[in-house]
Parts: sequence; C-alpha cells; structure tokens
Amino acid sequence: MIDKIGDPFLNNFALGLLLFIGAMLFYGIIAIHDIPHKIAEKRNHPHQDAIHAAGWVSLFTLHVLWPFLWIWAMAYRPDRGWGFSQSQGETGGHELDSLRARVEALEKRYVPEPKVVSINSKSKESSEPELKRSLNVAEKEE
Repeated sequence: MIDKIGDPFLNNFALGLLLFIGAMLFYGIIAIHDIPHKIAEKRNHPHQDAIHAAGWVSLFTLHVLWPFLWIWAMAYRPDRGWGFSQSQGETGGHELDSLRARVEALEKRYVPEPKVVSINSKSKESSEPELKRSLNVAEKEE
C-alpha cells in the first residue's frame, strides 16, 4: 500500500500547502471580522469594546452580525457624533441667528398692498356699500 502513495515529497508539499491555505483562511476571516473594531478605534467610538466583542461573537454566528457591526462603527464620528446632524453650538448657531435676524428685518419692511376691490359698473349704488364693507375688512386685517 505504501508503494501506491507515490513520491513522499509531493505528499508532504501538498499537506503543507493545505495547512498554509487553511491557516491563511483562518487568519483572513479573523482579520476581516476585526475591520469594524479598527474603524471604531480610528473614529474614537464610545462603544469600541462592544463592537470588538460582537465581532468575535459574529465569528460563531455564521457572520450574521458583521454587517450590523460595520454600520454601528460607521455611524459615529467624533466631529459630529451620531448621524448627520450637527449641534447648534458647533457650527449652526451663528448662521441660524443671522438668518433669524434677516427674516425679522424683512418682516418689518413688508407693507401689505391695499386690497383691490372690483366695482360693478352696472349700478353705482350697490357698489358703494360693497366698497365700504371691503375697506372695513381691509382695515380690520391690519
């Protein structure tokens, strides 16, 4: 039976190659699952340890958690916090105050136009009370 195995060097080389490929696959899977933790470290994420532990748990749950870990790690940035909003004190406060001041200035300058009243040309008597009524309404609106 040993005679049928063939060259022992090729057998040992094939075994070494299989072990090397297995070790690289194992290391590659661990390295890939550590990417969310590396992102969290780079972004100074407040939940770095939880992301790292969940990455290890993800190895044993057939990688189900890994996409959620990626999103969790990417959702935080030190300059803006969570999501896309910016706090008013950092950048938006001054701009918002200047916009409010501009709106107030425009509201003060705004003068409503007088209301246009259509006068019926058929009867002048019937249009005068209508004109007076519409002028009273326009005065009450101001």
